[in-house]
Amino acid sequence: MFLDAFYFFAAPLLSLLILFVIFSPLEKCFPAQAQKIFRPHWRTDFCFFLGQYLLWGGLVFGLLALCAPWLSTILPSSFRSLVQSQPWWLRALEVVLLSDLLIYWGHRIQHRVPFLWRFHAVHHSAEHLDWLAAHREHPLDTVYTVGLINLPAFLLGFDLATLAGFTAFRGIWAIYIHSNVRLPLGPLRMLIGAPELHHWHHAKERFAGNYANLSPLMDILFGTYRHPGHEPPALGLAEPFPRSYLGQLIHPLLPRRKNRRTSHRPNENVSRR
Repeated sequence: MFLDAFYFFAAPLLSLLILFVIFSPLEKCFPAQAQKIFRPHWRTDFCFFLGQYLLWGGLVFGLLALCAPWLSTILPSSFRSLVQSQPWWLRALEVVLLSDLLIYWGHRIQHRVPFLWRFHAVHHSAEHLDWLAAHREHPLDTVYTVGLINLPAFLLGFDLATLAGFTAFRGIWAIYIHSNVRLPLGPLRMLIGAPELHHWHHAKERFAGNYANLSPLMDILFGTYRHPGHEPPALGLAEPFPRSYLGQLIHPLLPRRKNRRTSHRPNENVSRR
């Protein structure tokens, strides 16, 4: 029992140390913005980090595991067998492309639909981006996002061990694109996502574009690619929002009064190269 409790708390601390060792030197050597390690509101992001690693992450993956048997019945077994007969690398490529397509539109919808935005706004409330800020995400928003990302892998019959590795890779990539790092990629930025693109997604404009995750190809294809060539002047939300951890968990669950003066019609013609 004691050892179980020790490993339960030691694992997040070890993860924190590993991420700090990887990303802090990058942020120090290649900073996107001049920023201290203990910048404003880092404690809120640290609480989200602990929440994800100690509680919410396990619950989300548990929900995925519960859904796996049901999802496996959606596609005919003959089709799944055909897919599984392909080389592993080809199936992996298909899963990456399909999940990128799903998460692109799922993410774009989060910005358009007020009910989904109220949860996703927690993530966008960060006014300073770094590797720790990547963990600022409402648990229900995590269920939505992780579910969409992993849906193609479930449907195509990948096992849970492979899914865990896929989720971990996506998680590391998400931390990287939120980090306070600027490593210009030149022409490769059209194929590979980077912090310089995702930082503009976190600009105060709600429909700023750059909704893709691993690769910006979906943004280029659907006209929401944005690369002004410099960092955004300000990050965060244009709307008032709680700053505390508990406040951000509770706020999306509270009833809202309709504001007739506010228009939710987006202008997403943001493709700027």
